Parts: sequence; structure tokens; C-alpha cells
Amino acid sequence: MSTAFFKRPGSISTGSISDRLVDIHKATRLNHPDVSRIAIALYDPKTDRLRTFAHSSEGRHPLDNYQICLSEVPSLKILAKSGEIRTVNNLIDLSSPGSGHHTHAIGDEYRSSLTVPFYKGEDFAGFIFFNSRKQGYFTKDRCQALSLAAELAHALVMETLKPVEMLTNSISVAKDISHYRDEETGAHLDRVANYASLIAQHLANQEELDDEFIQMIFLFAPLHDLGKVAIPDHVLLKPGKLDPEELKIMRTHPDKGVEICDRLLNSLGFVSPRQGRMLRNIIQHHHEAWDGSGYPHGLSRRNIPLEAAIVAVADVFDALTSARPYKRAWSTEDAFAFLSRHGGEKFHPDCVDVFMNHRQEVEAIQQRFVDNPNDREYAEWSEQFLSQVG
Repeated sequence: MSTAFFKRPGSISTGSISDRLVDIHKATRLNHPDVSRIAIALYDPKTDRLRTFAHSSEGRHPLDNYQICLSEVPSLKILAKSGEIRTVNNLIDLSSPGSGHHTHAIGDEYRSSLTVPFYKGEDFAGFIFFNSRKQGYFTKDRCQALSLAAELAHALVMETLKPVEMLTNSISVAKDISHYRDEETGAHLDRVANYASLIAQHLANQEELDDEFIQMIFLFAPLHDLGKVAIPDHVLLKPGKLDPEELKIMRTHPDKGVEICDRLLNSLGFVSPRQGRMLRNIIQHHHEAWDGSGYPHGLSRRNIPLEAAIVAVADVFDALTSARPYKRAWSTEDAFAFLSRHGGEKFHPDCVDVFMNHRQEVEAIQQRFVDNPNDREYAEWSEQFLSQVG
């Protein structure tokens, strides 16, 4: 690999992860011009999902916005456990014709691949893929030569995700210190994260969303109610309906959340501007309404950041379908009917449409992440919201 890549030490510290991966790819192709693609996929152990995260390719590659259960690809599952590097110099022989993953893997005429698993500590974290349109391209010598590119790609992933992990951990500590006891259970947060990711994934082509956006909304959606750590317990934990003054206090939590978020972002200092902007938008604007009747700023339609509009649908659906001490859980059917009635009024219509059109995936998320019977989550604001919209 040319040393020219290293003459700009700050060159991979700005821009999106895909932009930075393009730099690595360009440098790699100086000596290995037939490496047609470098791609990164991340693994989520809670769902067994392998999701594309970033790529640099000649044109749009077939694994954009793609995910699959690792257990459905035995060859990759073996690699994840063993840590071995795999070369396949004839991708047509990789799996049986007609299988979904096989079709995606060779759909753009890639003919050989190098797959490198990577780890966070001892835990499997994902794969780095190198592909070529030439059959038999990844010889032993070439694989050794590409090890530096693999290390750079791995470092890029860690550089991107570690600040996010530190941020989410800091928020968890803040909640613990403040004796935060609103209903943010693990199951609720997992459902909201996966609902939001589902919506983003199916809006990707229409809204030109990249894989980094989808991953970030998956990571940031559970942090939307950060500002509730600043709401007094007598309001936050009140078992009954809030009076007008209490409701006014509750509605300050988006702006309070942004204040806390900004302090955390300034403290960490190395979360990317794009990531920081997405998180702030989710925290501040997830209670805005499509018709302008939401809060805290009365934004409407496309003035509401898409990431916030996505989280609003995911969060309200989970509030409706969750049992609380003072209300029964709505059926999935009733919750979908509610979203249908208010799509284009309270909620971004496209977010509602894609959510409703993938009911089977929604129900799979519900079944995977089930509440503990003693959990209370998001009761207060959800009941208020329902009373307001009828």
C-alpha cells in the first residue's frame, strides 16, 4: 500500500465512515487495483443480525441496507466463532444457487472474496469483506498484503463506535445517579431501537439513507427521553394524570435533554458532527407532530428531522402496546389502526406506511423483546398523548 495514504494523518478523522472507508479503498487499489469493494458489517448479538454499516464500491453494491441472521449463513457463523480469515475464489460455489444470501453475495458480479472477522474484546463484532470481480484474485500473498487495509478498516469501526458507546454509557450513569425510574426498561429500549431501525431500513431507498444512518438511529433511538432525568419525581412518577402545570413541566424534557446531551458531547469531544446532530435531533424533536401541534417547537412536516419522526412512530407504537399500572396494553391491531388514523396528521406518513407494511417484522421484534411483568415504561406521556389525540 502506498505511503501516500499516511501523509495526511487527519484524513480519516472527518466525514462519514463511508467517506473514510473510500480513502482506505483508494489507497488499497494503488497496489491492488482489482479490489472492487471493501465493506463492513456489524453484528448485533441480541437479534443475531448482521447488518451492513459502510462500504466503498464501484457503484451501488448489492448489500446496501442489507441484514441477515448470522445463524442463516452457517459458513459465516463458523468464521465468527473460529476467528479464521476466509478466501473464496469462486463465489458461485459459496452456497447453493437460489439462496437469498448467495444471490446478494454475487448479484453484482463479484467472483472472489476475502472475509475477515473482527472482535470487541472477546466478543464477535462483525466482518470486513474484500471483493473482486476477478475469480481467484485473493491469493495467499495478496491476503497478507491486504492485512493493513483490514486493520485500518477495523480501527475505523472502533473509532466510530467507541465514542457512541461511551456516550450511551455516560447517559446510563447519569440516569442511575439521578435515581431515574421512569419506565425505560431494557425490553422497551430494545423494541424502540429495532422498530426505528426497521423504519429507517425500509425508507432507505426513498430517502437516500446510508447504512451509517440506519446504524446510528438504532443506537440513538433509546436515548430520546434523556431529558426526563431532569424532571422532578413528583411529576415523572405520578401514578395519575398530570395537571396542566405538571404537564408543562413534563414538556420541558426535550430541551432539558438537549442541554444534557450538549454537555456530554462537549465532554467527549470526539463524537462526529453527524452523530451529534442526529442524537440532538432525536432528543429534541421526537414529540413534534406532522401537523405542527407537537412540542417543544411546533415543527411540522419536513421541518421535523427524519430521525426524530422515525423515533416518534417507534416510541408511540411501543407505548400503545405496553401494559401499564393504569392502562391495559393495546392490541397490535388497535395500535396499527391508531397509527393509520394519525399518519399524515400526528406522524410522518411515510414512516407510518413502511411500519405498517412490515407487520411480520414488527411482531417478531415484539416476541423477541418481552417486558418483565414488573416493568413500568413510558406510561405518563403515552397516556397524555392518547388523551390529546383521542
